[in-house]
Amino acid sequence: MPRVAVGIEYLGTNYVGWQLQAGQRSVQGAVEAALSAVANGPVRTICAGRTDAGVHALGQVVHFDTPAERAARAWVLGANTRLPPDIALTWAREMPPDFHARFGAVSRTYHYHILNRSERPALAAGRVSWVRRPLEVARMNLAAAHLLGEHDFNAFRALECQSRTPVRRVTALAVCREGERVTIAVTANAFLHHMVRNIAGLLISVGRGDTGPDFAAEVLASRDRTRNAATAPADGLYFVAASYPREFAVPVGVSAMIPL
Repeated sequence: MPRVAVGIEYLGTNYVGWQLQAGQRSVQGAVEAALSAVANGPVRTICAGRTDAGVHALGQVVHFDTPAERAARAWVLGANTRLPPDIALTWAREMPPDFHARFGAVSRTYHYHILNRSERPALAAGRVSWVRRPLEVARMNLAAAHLLGEHDFNAFRALECQSRTPVRRVTALAVCREGERVTIAVTANAFLHHMVRNIAGLLISVGRGDTGPDFAAEVLASRDRTRNAATAPADGLYFVAASYPREFAVPVGVSAMIPL
């Protein structure tokens, strides 16, 4: 049976997250309904990274198996005419049977966007996190450096996290500022539940001067979630991309149009 992969972007504000939940509005539910209509039969999807309520995506990758034969353009246009305005397919292509959106991904990248000014956002409400106190990006990067590499990230995961191991490998973590926007960009082989939001919460605490940069190393070594800073809000979190072995030729370009 043919395997198809698609790229999806969505605004997660009005959804309980990616995953199907009985009686709740999920991104997966909307996507599967649209794809099933195009396929003229049931479609079940597997995604690269399950996002939580209020979390957005620019480069979510999904695969599904279907006997339906459709051109790539037909999958994209057909699904988009049936999807709500805050979800859209960006590409589609047939994949070999050994492609797997979740288990085949070698890394995943998230961006956490912060509006750093004294006045709250209006147009960007729900799309960025708001921090009114000034953030010192240099201090945040010093703290971020402690989290690079392979570590036990138990102090950075939610209590309800079901992963069998807290060990993850962070290959890139950097903070940059462009005017009032501060962006935390992090890439890892995989992430624990709330791991990025807990990293963001810690770096924000350091950036405000509440703690020193070396506090990141102390929290990491403690393996104790109660030692960490508060979890950052979901509003500013974006699933940006999943990367795969080159032979699958998965598109990596994503839109960066996030209003501030």
